[in-house]
Amino acid sequence: MIDLNKSVQYIKGVGPNNLTLLQKLEINTLGDLITYFPRNYEDRGKPKKIYELVDGEEALIDAVCVSQVSETRFAKNKIMLKMAVRDDTGTAVLTWFNQTYLKNKFTVGEKYQFYGKVSVKYGRIEMKSPVFDKEGISKNTGKIIPIYPLTYNLSQNKLRNIIENGLKLAIGKLEETLPECILKQYNLDEINLATKQIHFPSDFNEYSKARKRFVFEELLTVQLALSSLKSRYDKETDGIEFNKNVKMSDVINSLPFRLTKAQLKVLEEIDNDMESKKPMNRLLQGDVGSRKNHSIYNCCI
Repeated sequence: MIDLNKSVQYIKGVGPNNLTLLQKLEINTLGDLITYFPRNYEDRGKPKKIYELVDGEEALIDAVCVSQVSETRFAKNKIMLKMAVRDDTGTAVLTWFNQTYLKNKFTVGEKYQFYGKVSVKYGRIEMKSPVFDKEGISKNTGKIIPIYPLTYNLSQNKLRNIIENGLKLAIGKLEETLPECILKQYNLDEINLATKQIHFPSDFNEYSKARKRFVFEELLTVQLALSSLKSRYDKETDGIEFNKNVKMSDVINSLPFRLTKAQLKVLEEIDNDMESKKPMNRLLQGDVGSRKNHSIYNCCI
């Protein structure tokens, strides 16, 4: 069993600065970290050919570097880096701003995967600020990538690395919170598998199964809490006991139509409940647009 109350400061990759940023996200413990679920996902596992790229989309390409990284300086210390890449269908220009460390990251003739936003103007294909991996590596590309809610100065890559390190400590040691019979009856993932797949799903089907488990657990928890509150309320609180001498028949007889047997039965049940000390929680349901049911509802309110 793992101690989920362990301070997040002991997770690999969390220094003093990152600790402050995580605390702004209310991530204080290992438990907080591994239950800080993604808000979205990017599918970086399906590469496209360069000629297939569409203006405005985010896409993954497999391409070979065909030029060195060039550097252009602008006013106010802005630096733009450019590099040309190619596949068997065409050429694209990649651009980055103020990331001078990338100048020596690429080798002409080597193949990489790039994922970024595409711009197509006058037949010129450009990809802005792409993330990348060398061929055979899938750290930032080639898979489904989780996208997390962030705070200022905390990047997606940094938070993903921290969460991944937290999961390495926890997965396989988490204690199941749902009975085995519930897991089998509703075909739910066990907690260790679900926690791993909700963060780093191998495919979207596995993500859906993990999400189903956590949604089910959350709804079950809320339902059990409400049932507990209702049971305690029923036992400890008296409802308003209405006078038994007041007859609903006087109101019913004044209606410009006859009630059905079902409607009379419901009204009788409500009448009995209102004359008892037991608190009543009741929803009277009627078809929308029905004058009879609308009149009954108004009468009971």
